[in-house]
Amino acid sequence: MDIITLTKKLLSFNNINPPGNEEGIARYTAALLSENGFEIRLKEFDKGRLHLIAEKGLSTHKHPVVLSGHFDTVPLGNNKWSVDPFGGELSEGKIWGRGSSDMKGGVAAMILAAIDAFKNRAPEGGVRLIFTAAEELGCIGIQQLMKTIDNPGSASAVIVGEPTGNIPAIGHKGAIYLNAVTSGKTAHSSMPHLGDNAIYKAAESILKARDFKFETEADPLLGFPTINVGKMSGGLNLNSVPDHAEFTIDIRSTSKTDHNKTIARLSEELGNETKLEVLVDMTPVFTPEDNPFVKMVYEICGIDINKAGFPKSLPYLTDGSVLQKTYGGIPTIILGPGEAEMAHKTDEFCYINKLEESYRIYKDIILTWRNYIC
Repeated sequence: MDIITLTKKLLSFNNINPPGNEEGIARYTAALLSENGFEIRLKEFDKGRLHLIAEKGLSTHKHPVVLSGHFDTVPLGNNKWSVDPFGGELSEGKIWGRGSSDMKGGVAAMILAAIDAFKNRAPEGGVRLIFTAAEELGCIGIQQLMKTIDNPGSASAVIVGEPTGNIPAIGHKGAIYLNAVTSGKTAHSSMPHLGDNAIYKAAESILKARDFKFETEADPLLGFPTINVGKMSGGLNLNSVPDHAEFTIDIRSTSKTDHNKTIARLSEELGNETKLEVLVDMTPVFTPEDNPFVKMVYEICGIDINKAGFPKSLPYLTDGSVLQKTYGGIPTIILGPGEAEMAHKTDEFCYINKLEESYRIYKDIILTWRNYIC
């Protein structure tokens, strides 16, 4: 099977999250890898939703490289597509479809690179593929998988195939997602003094969140942390005093951010009337440029470290946050064929030449890294 055929096949599965429905694509991928000698573990995230772990060539004296991806995609959006979002149409040097960039193209390249890496001499240490369900709503799937799996094994390095146009990134910010709730007392809106307005309390807290100051220095790669209120709701009808309101807070952290202290400080500033619930708590990803794995990947990708734009970091969150932590801080790089600007957009596409190039890059990483790992 070639990279285009496999990508088209993966795009044919509708894995829009919610609900995800990753079972079909996971079982198809598992069967393909099993036929090529990989040991398979399918782990349930929820009904009709599966994670996949596939391993081959593992040894007792060298740790494997991990290639990581996710099966689910975001919804199609309100705008009409000009192509079939599940058809994998080929035109203009591109393959079109929901997930082509984010990130079924990367998953396809990882699968074929892992299979073909064993065709001649098996790479020492072996390979572990980890493809998850439920990534798109805050990397929930990988968190659940790593908490419930019997044995995650050991690893020497991680490649996360999120869209980077095949330009390696050595870090990204972490995330703290919070749900903030305020409560009050309902009353008729003509007599608001008899009630206690929860929306007013939420509004005051939202402004405090907007003005929250992080007590941290700049991270040399990731800069400063940020905060954003992205969603709010409250009340049941126009002519009542609302007794409930809630809003979300999205904090993007750096290696200089203490998550527990940040949450505690924010809770104190918002006050006792606002209760915070932690939805997602994921640390940043960072690997120094002088790490041997980074140097090797740079060389394979033809990166000149003196070129402007390096080292490269990313604004978005990936499963690499959980994997780097799970495996004890091993080198972790985000590297995939997709275009970051295409992720989540109508008429999503991936350049075919980038797709083919990523297959070569992943295969070279697997085969070359065996000379470094111990």
